[in-house]
Order: sequence, then C-alpha cells, then structure tokens
Amino acid sequence: MGFGGISLMKFISLLMLCGLLGTPVWGKIHHHTFIIEETPCTRLCHTKNILTVNGQFPGPTIYARKGDTVFVDVINKGNKNITLHWHGINQPRNPWSDGPEYITQCGIQPGAKFIQRIEFTEEEGTLWWHAHSDFDRATVHGAIVIFPEQGTTYPFTKPEKEVNLILGEWWNDDVTQVLEKALQTGGDVDPSDANTINGQPGDYLPCSQNDTFKVQVEQGKTYLLRIINAALSNEFFFAVANHKLTIVGTDASYTKPYTTDFIMITPGQTMDILLEANQLQTSSSPSRYYIVAHPYNGNPSVPYDGTFTTAILEYQTNNFPVLPILASIPFVSDTDAATAFTNGLCSLASWDHPIDVPKTIDEHMYITVAVNTIPCPNKSCGGPGGNRLGASLNNVSFQDPQIDVLEAYYFSLRDQYTPDFPNRPPIFFNFTEDMDLIPPEWLLTKKDTKVKVLEYNTTVEIVFQGTNLFGGENHPMHLHGHSFYVVGKGFGIFDKEKDPLSYNLVDPPYENTIGVPKNGWVAIRFRAANPGVWFMHCHFERHTVWGMDMVFITKNGNGEDEKMLPRPSDMPSC
Repeated sequence: MGFGGISLMKFISLLMLCGLLGTPVWGKIHHHTFIIEETPCTRLCHTKNILTVNGQFPGPTIYARKGDTVFVDVINKGNKNITLHWHGINQPRNPWSDGPEYITQCGIQPGAKFIQRIEFTEEEGTLWWHAHSDFDRATVHGAIVIFPEQGTTYPFTKPEKEVNLILGEWWNDDVTQVLEKALQTGGDVDPSDANTINGQPGDYLPCSQNDTFKVQVEQGKTYLLRIINAALSNEFFFAVANHKLTIVGTDASYTKPYTTDFIMITPGQTMDILLEANQLQTSSSPSRYYIVAHPYNGNPSVPYDGTFTTAILEYQTNNFPVLPILASIPFVSDTDAATAFTNGLCSLASWDHPIDVPKTIDEHMYITVAVNTIPCPNKSCGGPGGNRLGASLNNVSFQDPQIDVLEAYYFSLRDQYTPDFPNRPPIFFNFTEDMDLIPPEWLLTKKDTKVKVLEYNTTVEIVFQGTNLFGGENHPMHLHGHSFYVVGKGFGIFDKEKDPLSYNLVDPPYENTIGVPKNGWVAIRFRAANPGVWFMHCHFERHTVWGMDMVFITKNGNGEDEKMLPRPSDMPSC
C-alpha cells in the first residue's frame, strides 16, 4: 500500500525530512520491533517466567546518533498491560511516546501493539529504556547508546571498545506478586534476592559463578564503560579492583573528566566512564579483577538487599586463570563517600558542548520529599502504627486517574485532575529533626491527583527538601521531558537567603535524575520549553507506587514548533 506509488514508510520518511512530523532533518531513521513476552529464566538455582523484550534479559540495546529518530513497534504478547518509557529522552512536543502508565498513556493490553517514536535531539551518551508500569522494569529494560552526531567526535580520545553494564535486581518470586503483597498489606516491599550486573548475580551467590559477566581487555588500552542503574530499590556503589574510573558523562551529557576510585549511582542514572587497562605490567601480574557493586543505603531501618554483585575484568594473557583481585568499596551506609563523589561532578561546558543555565527564574518551587502513612481502618495495615505506607511531594500523595492525564488534558476532561499542585508544603517545621519530635498527625498524607501548569518557556527552580519522616533516605528524583541543571545541594534545611549564594551557575551537571541527599536538599533549574504532560517522581519504584510523584503540564507556545504534536491514532485504549 502506498501514496501515488510511494511506500508508506517512504512517505513517512518524506514527511519527516520536510519537518512535518517534528523530527530533526539531519539524522537517520531506525526501526525496531519489541515483543513483550514471558520467558523462562534461571537465577539462584530457581527458574521462573519473567517478562522480557524479544526473549532477552536485559533487553536489546538501541543504537543511534544524535539527530536520529527511532520507531519502536511495541507488541504485547505478555499476560498483563504494560508501557515502555525512553528514560532521559526529551521527546520534544511528543509526550504521546513518553510511556508512563496513567500519565501519558494507558497500558498496552495483551495482544495489542503501539508504535512509539524516539527523537534524539540533544542527548549524546548513555541512556536507557524500561517498562513504566507496576514493577515490570525489574526485567523489562535495556540500554540506549547515542553516538555523536555524524561528522563530530567524542570530547575525549576514542576508546578501544565500549561495554554496557546494567545494574539491577533479581527476585525469586514473581515481581507482580511482590508488589501485590505490599499493596494488600500496606507494608513495605520485600527486598530482592540478589543484585545483578547485566542480569547476572556474579561469583558469590548460588548457581551463578558460571554465568558471571566478563569484560575482556588488553594491557595499555582504554575502554568506555556505560553504566546504568536499572534497579527498583537500590542505589549502588560501584568499583573495579585496582583501576581508576574517569567519569566523562552522566545522563547523556558530557562532564569534565573526573577520576575516582568508585562511583555512587542512583536508580535511573547513567554514567559514561573511561577505564585504562594498565595493571598487566609483567608476565606475573594478576590478570583478573572484580567489578563490584553493592547498595548504598543511608537508612538502616529500610529493608534492602545487601548482596554484592560481581563481574570480572579479564586481561588477554596466556597465564593460567587465577582468582580475581578483590575490589575496595565504601561501606553500605557511607553517606560521606556518596556525597564526596556526587560533589565532584560538573558539566563539560566547552565551546562544542555549551550549557545554558537559567539565570532569571519565573517559578520557584520548594518541594518536600517524604515517606508518610495513610490511615488504615482499625489500624489493620502492615505499615507503621497499623497504617498504610505512603509517600508524597509537598504532602500530596499522587493518585492515578481513571484515564491518563495526557488524554484528559488533550480532550479537556478536567474531572480527572486539579491544576493546583502547591509550590510549597502546607506546614513548615524542622523537616530533618528526630521523628520522635514530630507530631503524629504530620506524618500522615492523603491521595489526590494534582498537577502543576506552566506557561511555555517558563524558567523553573525546584528545591527538593529531604525529610526525616520514618528515618529519611536518599531519593532519586527523575523528571520526564527535560534535563535540568543541578545548581546546588546541601544538608539540613534549605536557607533561601544564604544557600543560593553558593549555587554553581558556571558548570553545574546537566542530568535527568538526581539524588536528594538524606536529610538534605538539592536545587535544580530548567526551562519548560517542551509542551505536553510530564511526570516527575522518585525512581525508587515502591515510592512511585506509594505516591511520591506529580505531573507538570506545559502549555503550548505561540509558534507552530512550540505546540504539542497531534494525538497518534494508535494510542492504547483505557
């Protein structure tokens, strides 16, 4: 079938080249088919069916260049509704393909399909894709590698080889049942049974040693490690025994080279790291080194999976294989180490990779980030005090609407949400003080569907304020449809008079996910120049389910290229 002898795909490509579908004209067009299906998988001596894409765990990698467009035909052959999100892709003017369930679409039903479009307009480096429904991203996720635009190069020496390392988790139980149990009881989510690197637990866990992931290197050469934290619950310290790590990018944005012994990476974040293979100095030098990750958890009262996960860095040599060298890595609760690492990150801010930090702010928001409780009849739930565990931003615990927010906005169905998400919390107190000093009624929250409406091109500053409700912890906050500049952070209560004086407006890191320090604050800035509906949430999956999220609606601008694209005809039905 075609149009005047032109095939459908050629016709679509022609529209793109003419700019009629809002796609960059300098890039190539790629096509992928993602089949969601159940696949038997064995880990820790235990076999179960898991949801996968194309039978792979982790799923397939998407490769593209800056300026390219990718079409993904998502076909659901699984047993439940599911959505896919392209994490860190701005999706200019196209929230329809962003993916979060009940925010920009309803789930793709079993037997149905949906074509999603991904546009790489400013991103360059490592990102990832994942399911954005229930706990499905535990096994439905994969890497996105965005090479420099055709005719340009990396701002560092081209590596010998590039290696994707995806950090994740494994549950012996079905993850859907794990979630359902927590929702039924109102208590916390059971921790995973293992942490993983590229889907494998590594040498130290049962039935795992033969499948430990290995990275082959040659002495004297440099390698680019693309690190992704796909975990639902764990932030990770990560290190390679006896090797320095040089960070050159975070969240698909280049950084000033930053050399360290370890990294701390939150769920949702990605990091590009150069590793020089320089340890095989003589024929008797050790040739195998552990790549190690284990959780960072600043709140010992929160249940977590404390297992180490390992891969192995192997030098090419004729030597007989020996036990790998162990890696030194910070202790699980070492907040000082986590803070020291994140404080060293800065944007490259070069002539070829400039930054544009908003200096004048139109909209100031101060958002408290909290784990709360929701009253439970007869104190019969499994959370603190017999209540149900909840979470909130400015004491609003987000409630999914009956249809997705984008559909409601597009068709002016105002009964699905209210446009009054608050710019500040309802009550001010010492949010980081001992919880025993906080009145019990201030620990409670309630469910509601509130959004924040922004005029096109509004400059926004958000100060996320961590709280000590139920112990406090680091919260990885992720914003869809935008990256943002991390201009400041600190511990304690944010001081609006003093703390902005120390903001970094010269070379702040440019990210899409940022950890709000335990009992501290972080300030971000962005320009709302992407019309549509955009989710903001904690990337601890249980916190998202509990309601630690909200929605921005950015209105259309005046120009044709400042308006949201029309609704695709194949949007999943609710």
